[in-house]
Amino acid sequence: MLTVLGFAMIATFLVLIMMKKMSPIAALVLIPALFCVAVGQGAQLGDYVIDGVGKLAPTAAMLMFAIVYFGVMIDVGLFDPIVRAILRFCKADPVRVVVGTAVLASIVSLDGDGSTTFMITVSAMYPLYKRLGMSLVVLTGVAATANGVMNTLPWGGPTARAATALKLDAGDIFVPMIPALAVGLLFVIALAYVLGRRERKRIGYLTLDEALATGTDTDADADTVLVGAGGGTSENTVKGAGTAKGAGRRAERASGASGVVPAAGGAPAGAPDEDPAVPGFQGLDPNRATLRPRLYWFNAALTVALLTAMILEVLPIPVLFLIGAALALTVNYPRPADQKERLAAHAENVLNVSGMVFAAAVFTGVLTGTGMVKHMADWLVGAIPDAMGPHMALVTGVLSLPLTYFMSNDGFYFGVLPVLAEAGAAHGVSPLEIARASLVGQALHMSSPLVPAVYVLVGMAKVEFGDHTRFTVKWAALTSLVVLAAAVLFGIV
Repeated sequence: MLTVLGFAMIATFLVLIMMKKMSPIAALVLIPALFCVAVGQGAQLGDYVIDGVGKLAPTAAMLMFAIVYFGVMIDVGLFDPIVRAILRFCKADPVRVVVGTAVLASIVSLDGDGSTTFMITVSAMYPLYKRLGMSLVVLTGVAATANGVMNTLPWGGPTARAATALKLDAGDIFVPMIPALAVGLLFVIALAYVLGRRERKRIGYLTLDEALATGTDTDADADTVLVGAGGGTSENTVKGAGTAKGAGRRAERASGASGVVPAAGGAPAGAPDEDPAVPGFQGLDPNRATLRPRLYWFNAALTVALLTAMILEVLPIPVLFLIGAALALTVNYPRPADQKERLAAHAENVLNVSGMVFAAAVFTGVLTGTGMVKHMADWLVGAIPDAMGPHMALVTGVLSLPLTYFMSNDGFYFGVLPVLAEAGAAHGVSPLEIARASLVGQALHMSSPLVPAVYVLVGMAKVEFGDHTRFTVKWAALTSLVVLAAAVLFGIV
């Protein structure tokens, strides 16, 4: 009974979110509350929620202060050189833009924190997607999938959990998996190329110099780039025609008497965008008042020290980010009024993410407290035929896709993985192979509604979570399967 209700609760949540019948925060709270009553444990709902909140509170604190810290680092210009290099590579070509998104997300993911990756990637790439009229779910999908592959780093979380749960060395798990994960990362870049080709076919593309010279603007949902003529014709500015609709718009531009064509929202092309987050092609305004160029090396050293302390586990991560945020604010903005302004600038992201984390605590608290997770895991393990025993590593890899999507990493690695490892050991399968196979589902896991960082991603990119889910799940699942196939081919699992 609990098994059926557990799957029903997850399915109900996903359907309502994807159909946009409820907001994620409301669905995360109300649906598990109703199912808790349905299983006859309504009286324990408060205990389950408090228990869930207690377990996720450190995560919420970490995200809150990580957003403030890296928000300040973005404000002061620490990541501007990386952003400029990526944007120079992109050159306003949709193919290069999407590939650049994958590369940037992969590089920034080296710190092992998803929220950091998404903040920097979206801050850099969102303006370019907006200016070119590109699909923002491509941005969120590629960033999440690339980060998912990189999330398997020993300091990223899953590998450490697998090592702890099975009492193994994290290096013994991760190092042999590097070739398979490299194949997965190359697949993400290839996927980015394919998606970029689709975007180029849909909207056409400009060279960056032409776009800057003519004054480009777009409506967020437009199918083509709108270009202020500025004396040039469409033949001189637009390359790789997208659609018949785009051709009609280019004809309008060519025949326009004023040389300035209204964008879909009514604003003239070349006029300042109404969205202050879209200053132009540079991604991050090089003249913003928050820059602190004289403190660049201090901020770089502080960030390196912070990441090193995280890897070495000098202090709990929430404490490190709390101290780091306080130092960053104090040194870069000594005046209390400036500090207050920076906190206010990032308050929306902080509130959205922390609120989502505590709402997710209701969902995970009910799943765990009612016993649904245990019954679901036992049912799945029990459904594995005995003939598959010698292939438990492969089975674990396949199961890691749905299980890490529908469960938290803690639930999967501490609740399910030991059972799978025990079943594998009975058939002579090494726990190391089971642990390695358990990592392949992370590309999909990073788009799970139970991952707090994904709400940073969709919130900053202004994408509905349901739209992100519909677009990303198939590509992320395919990426995970590619990693699994490579691991099997290389004899890693």
